[in-house]
Amino acid sequence: MLRAADQYGIAAAYGLGEALSLTGPVARGVLGQVWRLQTERGDWAVKETFDPLDEREAVEAAAIQEAATLAGIPTPRVVRTLDGEIQLACAGDVVRVYEWVELGKADPLVDPAAVGRLLAAIHLLGFAGTMPLDPWYTDPVGAARWRELADAMDAASGPCAAMLAARCEELIALEDLLEPPRDLATCHRDLWADNVLPTPGGGLCVIDWDNSGLADRSQELAVALFEFGANDAARTRALYRSYVEAGGPGRVSRRGDFSMAIAQVGHIGEMGIAAWLAPDTPAAEREVWVPRIEEFLSLMLTRALIDDILAALQDDEPDCTALG
Repeated sequence: MLRAADQYGIAAAYGLGEALSLTGPVARGVLGQVWRLQTERGDWAVKETFDPLDEREAVEAAAIQEAATLAGIPTPRVVRTLDGEIQLACAGDVVRVYEWVELGKADPLVDPAAVGRLLAAIHLLGFAGTMPLDPWYTDPVGAARWRELADAMDAASGPCAAMLAARCEELIALEDLLEPPRDLATCHRDLWADNVLPTPGGGLCVIDWDNSGLADRSQELAVALFEFGANDAARTRALYRSYVEAGGPGRVSRRGDFSMAIAQVGHIGEMGIAAWLAPDTPAAEREVWVPRIEEFLSLMLTRALIDDILAALQDDEPDCTALG
């Protein structure tokens, strides 16, 4: 973990002027946390990654974020060291630095039309990336694994053990819907409410491009419909229509289009449950996973919800078809 004294080395390496303070972490995710660095030149976001990206991943994540900035997509500006590097080794940690942007809390009920326009702009970037397909977004957890986790949580009297047992067969049935991606392009691949945040001026800002890589744009659109449609037909239609009107190339018309959402949500849930069950997970860290497991199971994607989303789009199909 960073220390206050690290502010001087970070500020010097990135050419940010005299360091004044390093506070935080001010935000924490599963894979990293963010600190606020204040210097004579302003405020900066310092991202400390628990499992650092390799050099290729870091360079490409920065490149697509810079391409998004040039295209007018609201996202924090990437800051490079004086030597042009993205990452900096700092007292046993690896950090990256970004422009500081004031952001609100994650909220899946932000303006769905704004989300649709933003996603269309990302899908129209045309960024020629090199990061390949990742099984996190395409492959099932598997029936045997889900049943193993459900049994282990029951035996350990884990959080939401009964809920996991009740939902286990639905998780397995969902994975029967998985289809290989087809319309491949470099996508953000992590467009959940945690990474599409409101700004004080009423807009939205996209953060955390670390997982960018090849994906099916229609399948990423389906992720957004699940997350920001919030199981509301009007919101779902508003997002989809704005995406189409803005020239977004993806289309959602069948259950298989939700493959990325099914795979990603499943792996997120598996990771949280497995971390809670692991005997070497510290008690404090285990408690961090409890609300994540609860959220996974209570807001879980289901076949019925997928059908509700598809029905909402079908009700609006003549207009959306005309727009496309």
